[in-house]
Amino acid sequence: MDFVNQWFWFILLIPTAALIGWIVGRRGGEHHSDTQVSQLSTTYFRGLNYLLNEQPDKAIELFLHIAELDKETFETQVALGHLFRRRGEVDRAIRLHQALVHRSDISDQQKVQALLALGEDYMKSGLLDRAETVYADLVALDGKAPQALKHLMAIYESERDWGKAISTAHQYEKATGENMGRLIAQFECELAERFIAKGEIQQARDAVKRAYDSDSDSVRAGMIEGRLALKEENDALAIRAFERVAKADPEFLPIVMADLMAAYRRRGDFVGAKSFLGSISEHYKGVAPVLALTKMVEEEEGVSKARAYLANELKERPSVRGEAALIDLTIADDSDPMKTLHDLKHITDQLLVRNPSYRCKSCGFGSRSHHWQCPSCRAWGTVKPQLNYALV
Repeated sequence: MDFVNQWFWFILLIPTAALIGWIVGRRGGEHHSDTQVSQLSTTYFRGLNYLLNEQPDKAIELFLHIAELDKETFETQVALGHLFRRRGEVDRAIRLHQALVHRSDISDQQKVQALLALGEDYMKSGLLDRAETVYADLVALDGKAPQALKHLMAIYESERDWGKAISTAHQYEKATGENMGRLIAQFECELAERFIAKGEIQQARDAVKRAYDSDSDSVRAGMIEGRLALKEENDALAIRAFERVAKADPEFLPIVMADLMAAYRRRGDFVGAKSFLGSISEHYKGVAPVLALTKMVEEEEGVSKARAYLANELKERPSVRGEAALIDLTIADDSDPMKTLHDLKHITDQLLVRNPSYRCKSCGFGSRSHHWQCPSCRAWGTVKPQLNYALV
């Protein structure tokens, strides 16, 4: 056994050994005979000795023997089941925890503990239907069992059963007092996306409204609302929705910028567009609003003015994409059409292609496309555009 594994099992088993030792000690003050207490204590110290000598397999077998000697050691048997599961012996853990669940001499609190452990065994082995049944039984036994509700949410999420996930999240929020609004809003948006794919637009709008009710700053709800408005050619509503997204979380501005500017242009509201871009630039340090303003300067005042404006702005917020835009303007201005500029443009384009446009704020996962749920760590709403890469 290598050094890392030695310490892993040492750290893993020490708490269990301490628990078993406490149970054995407590038994000494109860109705057990001196002979039985002595036998339990001797076995416990033998197991501890194996543990200290880095022989976890023998230690586990002895701790299991303690559970067999004293059927009242409920905590010991639950702990052993956890150890079996961690070692990959899930079938063994299931059998042990199933036996505990069916015991008639345990309290309701102990039954809850055994059901939780059994549900985790089923989840570890991929038996989600059985885990769902166990956790549903547990919620029926104790309507405020937060761990069971949390596991049920995870199951419904993996099964993409968003209706049940939403219902369980509300139940969990009521039981714990923990605000689940942001997660519920994501689930509602999943429903909205599903309705849109099926052409059920009114149901999609209803889901978006519920998402806003759960999280008034829901970025995803704003983006869905904006896209629905564009399909209906309602540019005023699209502008409100996309601006709501940018104000709620400016880091998502690059995703909605093109649609937002297109809506402004169709309405001919250049004053409103400039006002918004100037305001959002104070809160968003990326180059997206600067590039949008540069385009407007170019249309109104020409390439030279646009190049000068962009060059000045990039001193404060350097960006690869901003550099590429500046090169384009320099070439278009024909002020110094050096071959070097073309080479730099090629290099910059390559950098933009190679670097991920999005990165998960939780685990660092990089991607060229956006995901609402990180494919790596499974967190929701953490994959965002990179400040210094292609989209900003």
